[in-house]
Amino acid sequence: MSPLVAMKKTASSSYLGPGGLDLSKSFFTPISGGSPPSPTKRPTKITVVGVGNVGMAIAQTILTQDLADELALVDAKEDKLRGEMLDLQHAAAFLPRTKIQASVDYAATANSDLCIVTAGARQNPGESRLNLLQRNVALFRHIVPPLAEHSPDCIIMVVSNPVDVLTYVAWRLSGFPANRVIGSGTNLDSSRFRFLIADHLDVNAQDVQAYIVGEHGDSSVALWSSISVGGVPLLSSLERQQIAYEKETLKSIHKEVVQSAYEVIRLKGYTSWAIGYSAASLARTLLRDQRRIHPVSVLAKGLYGIDGGEVFLSLPAQLGRNGVLGVTNLHLTDEEAQQLRTSARTIMEVQSQLGI
Repeated sequence: MSPLVAMKKTASSSYLGPGGLDLSKSFFTPISGGSPPSPTKRPTKITVVGVGNVGMAIAQTILTQDLADELALVDAKEDKLRGEMLDLQHAAAFLPRTKIQASVDYAATANSDLCIVTAGARQNPGESRLNLLQRNVALFRHIVPPLAEHSPDCIIMVVSNPVDVLTYVAWRLSGFPANRVIGSGTNLDSSRFRFLIADHLDVNAQDVQAYIVGEHGDSSVALWSSISVGGVPLLSSLERQQIAYEKETLKSIHKEVVQSAYEVIRLKGYTSWAIGYSAASLARTLLRDQRRIHPVSVLAKGLYGIDGGEVFLSLPAQLGRNGVLGVTNLHLTDEEAQQLRTSARTIMEVQSQLGI
């Protein structure tokens, strides 16, 4: 018996009677003159690949926010996978109705609208970053092609780290147009940035518009020149009111953003909830065609003076049902533009060693 068939018996279903009898018919009587369900009203389906801490935080947030009619979980560890599926299914009475299935077989992902990849190899003691990346590339060769085969019209969202390079890898392996492959990028970094600025100013983070762009990592760029609070440009407002501020203070806030994930990992061993909410926010914008702007990892070739090769890094992008609809034309200072191009070169140098 295939893994898919073996696990399908516990997927949400109305076929509970002897021999698979559909018991739902004995509870409900169709109204007179009713029409059958429209074949065009296809359920929304999301796949999450990898049921580790991050994958399950994303799955849980998707369920509680009612973002999908169907949720498929895929992982190589069958017992862990089945346990997570059952744990979620047992919460059905407290959640919006979602059909949850799980399998080690990628056939379970068929007809997904959005495939979220969180799987990744763990770094071994003494292992170089490049060697870890090459192992993750090998892992993606077993993940991305079957996702693309079973859901040729889906959007792929990469969450696995290093997210920018692996988003590029997923794009190349999928054969998809660039607008349908994105990485979670600096969406969460920007949320942390907004929180820290709001905390300094004692305002609500939702009233702060601020972006971290470039690499999701040490070479990320804080776009101080475009920050606004309640619609008021931050730095120009301070200068107009002759309020002095130290550049070192700005740098320390950005450094805190970069270090914040490391701090969470030091304290609890991993990050999960914040990236879960970040990914769910992206899923909502994509699948409900909300056309919101998120800083996510996109193909940046030819944008903001980035040239020399194909590279994915985070830029503020408008997202909708067709994936990336466009990249915002922000005005960057010369210093910010230079830092962004340096960040792009950092990523391209790593990519050049992968042989893809």
